Amino acid sequence: MIKFKHIEFRNFLSTGDTPTRIDLASARTTLVVGSNGSGKSTMLDAMSFALFGKPHRNITKSQIPNTINQKDCVVEIEFSIENSVYNIRRGINPNLFEIRLNGNLLNQESHSRDYQKMLETNILKLNHKSFRQVVVLGSSNFIPFMQLAAAARREVIEDLLDIRVFAKMSALVKEHQIKLRDGIRDIDSSLVSLKDRITLQTRHIKQLRELDGQKIAETRVEIDELGAESKKFNDASLKLLEDHDANRERVSKEFKKLRDDATMLTTAKLEASHKLSELAKQGKIYQDESACPTCEQKIDEEFKKRRFQELQVSADKLKGALDFANDMLSKNKEQMQIVEASWGELIDQKRQGDIFDLRRQGIEKQIAKLSEKLQISQKGDFSKGEAELAIMVNDADELTRKRSKTVEDRTYNEAISEMLKDTGIKTKVIRQYLPVMNRLINTYLDVFDLFVAFHLDDALNETLRSRHRDKFTYPSFSEGEKARIDLALLFAWREVARMRNSVNTNLLVLDEVFDSSLDVEGAESLQKILRTLDEDTRVVVITHKTDVLEGEFERKIEFRKPNNFSQMCVSC
Repeated sequence: MIKFKHIEFRNFLSTGDTPTRIDLASARTTLVVGSNGSGKSTMLDAMSFALFGKPHRNITKSQIPNTINQKDCVVEIEFSIENSVYNIRRGINPNLFEIRLNGNLLNQESHSRDYQKMLETNILKLNHKSFRQVVVLGSSNFIPFMQLAAAARREVIEDLLDIRVFAKMSALVKEHQIKLRDGIRDIDSSLVSLKDRITLQTRHIKQLRELDGQKIAETRVEIDELGAESKKFNDASLKLLEDHDANRERVSKEFKKLRDDATMLTTAKLEASHKLSELAKQGKIYQDESACPTCEQKIDEEFKKRRFQELQVSADKLKGALDFANDMLSKNKEQMQIVEASWGELIDQKRQGDIFDLRRQGIEKQIAKLSEKLQISQKGDFSKGEAELAIMVNDADELTRKRSKTVEDRTYNEAISEMLKDTGIKTKVIRQYLPVMNRLINTYLDVFDLFVAFHLDDALNETLRSRHRDKFTYPSFSEGEKARIDLALLFAWREVARMRNSVNTNLLVLDEVFDSSLDVEGAESLQKILRTLDEDTRVVVITHKTDVLEGEFERKIEFRKPNNFSQMCVSC
């Protein structure tokens, strides 16, 4: 059983930096009151957030921290299971998620989703949906069991009966089934390959046995012919490689010289162009200006004319040098293309030599095989080949036995998989408990003075009949009658959980249940049920009806909201 001890939170929704701590263990019954918006239902959101990382109401994560402080939002909840004490701290800005067992921090190396899954699966043994059905019944965002889809209903019942483990087992069986299927496929592939090798080896031994004197001579002739052909390719390959090495050095030198010449010509061309540009600037001065731009003295006309002619002569010489450099660069480019073509021929020559060498190597392998064949035939010794064949046959037999065993395992695994489906073991367990569930539900409906016969079938579909056997559906009831049905289911699920020791907890929270659709008789019936709960159960009722319920509870907690921060006041 999960026994909740306390919950503490700060900067959570409307609470401020001062921690709000609620003792969940000391008082058997607690009445929580306060005006609208004072924060009396915040404890539900805090509890849900601490346990499942999401609030009870539909609130986004960004809305959880107090909007004034906007940081250091922390919720802590402590509970015990048998002799183990767990403490969970979860926070936002900064993010925090810690689980401690008897004061020691549990391993946090896994992803937060896996850490949460471990908490729900191995410690709490219930999920958020089951928590809402068994621990909390509230008017805010509560979806009654009767309004859940078939899959969601089944999740709740599986949690109650502690049979979710079969789902894990089913997943493991499916993984094993995939491994078995892949194993059979690999064995089949190996068997096909091995049988082909056995066929080839058997044919090889047969051919060796049939090789007589005439075939031995023919083999020798074939070996000699192949040897001559191998020599021809070897000589051709060596000749090509020799020519390649000689030409490669020559072409490399030519290429280097042409590249150096091109660099020299390009440099000379750039220098000539630069000088021409400088001469053009000077010529413009002597042609257009009447005074020196530097010293501002007047330039003699005769000097200007003579100097301009000198610059023109120099420019003509530079243009000639530039034209010569361009011509030489053009010729250099043509020669470079010729050298590059020669380099391509060298590459082709090397490739052809490599092809000849590969063909020679292939012929040498043929000669080696024929020589081995001839040697074995001459000795008449087939023991090595036969020993290899015997090993192959033995391996094939072993693989065949392994395949039969794997196919047998797959058959058993398929049977287990069928048993672990929803229609298998889980349905049988549910079917065994259905009479107990139906009896408990109807018992609680009688306490609420709602005289209908309630029945859940194997598919968890309900049937409701009146005393006159008239059929009803859940939507056909009034809101007050629906509330009675929802409460009857809640108490029935808690009783089943207690019997199975699965989703078993000492805490029951009723959020504004007395304020909703229950009439006076329904409220009295609910109080009657609460008074019959065992001594370990801790009941928390959140309500507006302080006048009706005052004095019925051991402890009263009142929430107020001065200065926009929720504050808690406890009285006994």
